[in-house]
Amino acid sequence: MTQKERYAFVLDYFEKHVGEAETELYYNTPFELLVAVILSAQCTDKRVNLTTPALFSRFPDAETLAAASPEQVFPLIRSISYPNNKAKHLVGMANMLLTDFGGQVPSEVKELVKLPGVGRKTANVIASVVYQQPTMAVDTHVFRVSNRIGLTLGAKNPLQSEKQLIKFIPKHQVPRAHHWLILHGRYVCLARSPKCLQCPIQQACKYFEKQFVKVNKPGDKTLIKNTEYGKKEKSEKSKGKKSPKKSG
Repeated sequence: MTQKERYAFVLDYFEKHVGEAETELYYNTPFELLVAVILSAQCTDKRVNLTTPALFSRFPDAETLAAASPEQVFPLIRSISYPNNKAKHLVGMANMLLTDFGGQVPSEVKELVKLPGVGRKTANVIASVVYQQPTMAVDTHVFRVSNRIGLTLGAKNPLQSEKQLIKFIPKHQVPRAHHWLILHGRYVCLARSPKCLQCPIQQACKYFEKQFVKVNKPGDKTLIKNTEYGKKEKSEKSKGKKSPKKSG
């Protein structure tokens, strides 16, 4: 299967069987989504969703958040990863929204990344979800899934992965494709124990092709773990590691 055919198969499956896909973060306004995505860095959406109702009740907009101090924000997000830094980022972000953007969340990635706490991934999420721009946010799920399936080849970081995905995914599908890949990584293509045998796109997946082999018997469609691949993978990981020096 060529890379073009692989993309066609995967996108066709998601289009037909998933269709419209949305972020699992709870929000009502662009400002709330921006806050939620900043908080979601290295944290689960579930934890963020448990935290934001009280935060949004206290600070519903940029004006109220900008008037607060990080010390006032911290108690409301203490259960989130890196609460000290994120409290500072949120207050700084709100102040910049007021001073530089008239209190409105900007739509362009180049403007969004100027905000404290907003990296390229967060900026792409906002541009895609709020403004339906063809920007591809690459988080750990998207990076892992696209690499395993074979949608990306040799991508060593999120930016390289993003560039390859944008090249092959039609613009009108990019905003949804971001969510398709995230959801697939969250519920099927898990980091440690991917559900390969239940995966609906296994025939287009390079990882599946390497991990499993068919039993070589007429009429038998049984799949077994490819132990040779496991040995090879383990061997490759150990290459380059120096043996510990003997004492004495």
